[in-house]
Amino acid sequence: MQSKLNHSISSQKAIHLEKKYGARNYAPLEVVIAKGEGVFVWDPEGNRYYDFLSAYSAVNQGHCNPRIVQALKDQAETLTLTSRAFYNNVLGEYEEYITKYFGFDRVLPMNTGAEGVETAIKLARKWGYEKKGIPSGEAKIVVCENNFHGRTISIISFSSDPDATGNFGPFTPGFTTIPYNDCEALEQTLQEDPHIAGFLVEPIQGEAGVNVPDDDFVSRAAEICHNHNVLFIADEIQTGIARTGSLLSVCGNCKCEYHCQRQNSYTKPDILILGKALSGGVYPVSAVLADEDIMEVIRPGQHGSTFGGNPLACRVAIAALEEVRENNLAQNARQLGELFREEMLKLEKQSGLIKEVRGRGLLNAIEVNDTDETEIAWNLCVSLKENGLLAKPTHGNIIRLAPPLLISEEQLRDCIDIINQTFLAFEKITSMPDG
Repeated sequence: MQSKLNHSISSQKAIHLEKKYGARNYAPLEVVIAKGEGVFVWDPEGNRYYDFLSAYSAVNQGHCNPRIVQALKDQAETLTLTSRAFYNNVLGEYEEYITKYFGFDRVLPMNTGAEGVETAIKLARKWGYEKKGIPSGEAKIVVCENNFHGRTISIISFSSDPDATGNFGPFTPGFTTIPYNDCEALEQTLQEDPHIAGFLVEPIQGEAGVNVPDDDFVSRAAEICHNHNVLFIADEIQTGIARTGSLLSVCGNCKCEYHCQRQNSYTKPDILILGKALSGGVYPVSAVLADEDIMEVIRPGQHGSTFGGNPLACRVAIAALEEVRENNLAQNARQLGELFREEMLKLEKQSGLIKEVRGRGLLNAIEVNDTDETEIAWNLCVSLKENGLLAKPTHGNIIRLAPPLLISEEQLRDCIDIINQTFLAFEKITSMPDG
């Protein structure tokens, strides 16, 4: 489907300008996106693609979601920013809405996911000193190998990715790393060190390649933390807001219609970090939620943000969360995710290119029989793009597949056909003898 977009530079020009004037901190697939609507994006020349990355799960509600965009427009014409030097007439409404939506007493609003993680770390350390009695300067946070929580200095200080840490030191101390999905290691670490304030974990590791832990990992880890008076901190920036088939990934395989906290499968974090789809990709919005006995340690002047809690962000976030609830996006992600994995497992049996298929809801990955040197996964993504579907590798040989959650079954089956045809054709070409 082609329709030339007006008032736009060409793809070639856009790529040229980025390469000439931008910092080289990304290596994008060579496609330029000029328009988005629902599950589709278009380049300046009018070529249409299915978006199977969803801005790293920021546009769960679909590109340019009308409800969210309208909320942005309406509020932008009235009031955009006051800073927290004064009250505004939207923040309190948003705070009541989001705390009741997720079942917490209080929220600390921020802007980006990394800011949310930094906020949670500060909150946990302060709680550790003032509530747990950890000696000053000794509070530690336990994290997992292969984590991804952002790119600030404090966050990369506990990264195991050499690209994230190389030549960026010295690093922030106070972090202890254990293997992911290893409750025994967590138990042993908490037993040996009484100065641990919190355990920060992604319920599913997205950037690492959609690493899905054992079904009981989250609940067991939370129980171990509570037994040792350690805060269980869930980073749901990518996995939250219905992406994995439930409102939050810590809901496990819960099949409730909305309030997962009413179900036995729900593990309530002590601190919950949200971002990305909290705004539907329309505006930077993040949030840290906790109950009163934790959040009360933060007092005036001790943490904040000029833009955190601004009226524009608040209206956008309310609209984004309404969209998730009223259009049953968690249920859609759960049902279509099961269908998608069933079909990808069939492809795995046909294709020697596939090492493993894994995921939950509509956060899935295909691990390719590849190494960083051969670039098969990258070339597969180039072929997928040429066939009308956008995805991108992570960690060399893992293709993450995460469409907007409002995708229909018909659209998903169309995408499955594209993936099947691309993999099988690519395998046929690469297996042909030279000459």
